[in-house]
Amino acid sequence: MKFPVLALVFVLPLAAMAAAWPGHPQTSPEISAADISARDKALADDAFEGRGPGTVPGEASAQWIADELKRIGIAPGNHGSYFQTVPAVTIALDSAASRFSIATPKGELTPKFADDVVYWSPRFASPDVSVKDSPIVFVGYGVVAPEYHWNDYAGLDVKGKTVVVLINDPGNEDANPDPEFFKGKAMTYYGRWTYKYEEAARHGASAVIIVHETKPAAYGWQVVRNSNGAAIMWLDKADDNMSDVPIRSWVTLDTAKEMFARAGLDYAALKAAADRPGFKAVPLAGESLTVSAHSTVTHIRTRNVIGLISGARHPDDVFIYSAHWDHLGRKDNIAGPDKIYNGAEDNAMGVSLILDLAEKWAHEKRPQRSIAFAFWTLEEQGLLGSEYFGEHPLWPRNHIVGVINLDGGGPWPLAHDMSASGTGQSELEDTIKDALATQGRILTADPEPERGTFFRSDHFSLARVGIPAISPTTGRDLVVGGMAEGKRLSDDYVEHRYHQPSDEWKPDWDLAGSVQNLRALYIVGDTLANSDAWPNYYKDSEFRALRDKDMAKK
Repeated sequence: MKFPVLALVFVLPLAAMAAAWPGHPQTSPEISAADISARDKALADDAFEGRGPGTVPGEASAQWIADELKRIGIAPGNHGSYFQTVPAVTIALDSAASRFSIATPKGELTPKFADDVVYWSPRFASPDVSVKDSPIVFVGYGVVAPEYHWNDYAGLDVKGKTVVVLINDPGNEDANPDPEFFKGKAMTYYGRWTYKYEEAARHGASAVIIVHETKPAAYGWQVVRNSNGAAIMWLDKADDNMSDVPIRSWVTLDTAKEMFARAGLDYAALKAAADRPGFKAVPLAGESLTVSAHSTVTHIRTRNVIGLISGARHPDDVFIYSAHWDHLGRKDNIAGPDKIYNGAEDNAMGVSLILDLAEKWAHEKRPQRSIAFAFWTLEEQGLLGSEYFGEHPLWPRNHIVGVINLDGGGPWPLAHDMSASGTGQSELEDTIKDALATQGRILTADPEPERGTFFRSDHFSLARVGIPAISPTTGRDLVVGGMAEGKRLSDDYVEHRYHQPSDEWKPDWDLAGSVQNLRALYIVGDTLANSDAWPNYYKDSEFRALRDKDMAKK
């Protein structure tokens, strides 16, 4: 018998509480810093409580976006509705009623939840999921990559076992990585944490422990803790995620070192060995994992928000601008007085930028092709809203011209360049280069490919099904301060605001670079919406075959 779950209803409370939400600003058809800032201020308001999907304040922010589209003259994008319903599940671990312990030859190790370990179960058929006395084995990077002749699971049976894995790709921390080996400095999908869990599930593991290190992960422990220390969301799938591993987890580097030391192993030496061909998995002798995870399971309905300008000649062909509207919500279990993750830069800024573009398009000559403005839900929980759209597109994939996705994008001062996550993938880059040339600017390669940002924003969900998509952002070569200042601003954001309650709207933001970028991206949309071009992935891209297959059906 399927365990009964809660159902969240938000429609009536939204209507009853409408007066509590921020109002809509007065804006103009022209792209402007003032309009971007005003919309960001509203979306990052405490009233929306960090725009948590499925919560009353979060869904109110989605309604606010739909109302803003209507106000500026953009029609509904889904057969008369501004919404595409996304069925999802929230799994909220009760850490006080749950336990994570490691039996070792030197006694039990019980890392503290959130400080030393985060863990959860992706399964939702029952509120209780357990793993008992599961032997622990270190499997290096946990990668099976035939094209690189690499298999960390070769000859290994991990059914019922717990695998410990490193984050990122083999060789990623080498001083001079070989560009032909796992793409050298650039992270491949094999390096993503999502892949680590997926591959372990394919091999029948009972649990996965990812070792966190800041450099290869490209973010500090606070990001892992804040993203996974409370409720986690999933698409509501028919198999209740029973095909996934029972327990997913991360541990801090210090906790990992202690685990290895208690088994008589040297973590640094084994990590070095795991970077080289021929590595063989190593059991942590005498160690086993026992977890009891008790969670509250809630089935919810959240929403992608989609508006549309119908094309004058080819309305069935659609170019899309997009951004995710959600953030991390409110978390009362965190330290400090501020419990709200307002997400002013991530991603009220991206939404505000797309809305500003939408308002400009609403006052321009009707394009030949349709232009959609999509605002995804559940990005912070694994790109789920865009994944749902990719699996259930509102238009056939071979009629989607391409997607420009904005995740953040400011506030930034003027720059000589623009960058994008995971450059070198699609012909959308060529159109962007042409648009930038009108401003005397250039498109530069992803400045930090080792961070794996290509896999960390919604364009990746669309790339996975063959839709050309890219997430451009301001480059690092600033007009004032050059590369050094660009890096300083980027590092400051990652350290002090990314996925933290401190990501708040500021009245003194310099948005000149954001305006500059929007004007270039308007040219990109104008070019593709008023032509017969069909951008593809480059011939050496892993997504080219998917696009070719779809386009062959036209």
